[in-house]
Amino acid sequence: MHDSLVILAGGASSRMKKEAVTNNLSPEEIAQANERSKGLIGVGASGRPLLDYLLWNAKKAGYKNIYIIIGEQGELFKEFYGSKMKDNDFHGLNISFAVQYIPEGRVKPFGTADALFQAVEQYPELNSQFYSVCNSDNLYSAEALRALRETESPNAFISYDRDAMDFPLERISRFAIAKLDQNNQLLDILEKPTEEDLEQYKDLEGKIRVSMNAFKFKGKTLYVHLKNCPVHPERDEKELPTVLLNSVKENPQTTVGIPFSEHVPDLTAKEDIAEVKTYLAKYYPDLNWNSKN
Repeated sequence: MHDSLVILAGGASSRMKKEAVTNNLSPEEIAQANERSKGLIGVGASGRPLLDYLLWNAKKAGYKNIYIIIGEQGELFKEFYGSKMKDNDFHGLNISFAVQYIPEGRVKPFGTADALFQAVEQYPELNSQFYSVCNSDNLYSAEALRALRETESPNAFISYDRDAMDFPLERISRFAIAKLDQNNQLLDILEKPTEEDLEQYKDLEGKIRVSMNAFKFKGKTLYVHLKNCPVHPERDEKELPTVLLNSVKENPQTTVGIPFSEHVPDLTAKEDIAEVKTYLAKYYPDLNWNSKN
């Protein structure tokens, strides 16, 4: 088992900043959505951000060291989780920050693989250990995060049942799908699947499996693939699924898809804010940081 979780929070949040097609948001919520990183939008009790709830689940799952990757303008994170770059204590979690710098000539960050590469360059101890990685704008359950900690596979990802996701069908259809063998080892990840693709990619249970960017990595073997990650030809970014697939090609049978069937609340656009607030009020009415259950 390992104790380190890297949280991706340095993205541009471009979809969140688009004009909302809903009228159930307050001026304050709209302002936060336009100005803050998605994980810092106040959707919880007393206006606390979604990231609180992810950190709470991470603590319940047994993680101790949290590395939050922020953007160059990410000072607000320090107001919530600690003023120092390294070793802030937040309810017993050791929180450090890595900065994803934007390369010269670009106006937005270079993608999730670039974010993780910059983080492991700033915290090279990650390259000699196992660690988990997840998004800051998804609320993964403590059980899913614990499964990443406890798996014996060198690399892994949470392989979600697509039909258990409580999202509109149009949104779900955009998710990339994973192809697994009979032992749940990752073979391929397919973006923009067609209906014919879906039939070929069903697992032994007949489920379509999707990744929500919740991974476990072996730092030593992943580093070279992070460093040499190619740029996606359409999105012009370096992306973690590319890194994962390149690692699988070089090291087959080292990446298991851990099957889970549950919803993962997500803050992608302004329209998600009200739904996430309702979800938190129902399932997380109170965060008891001293509870281990």
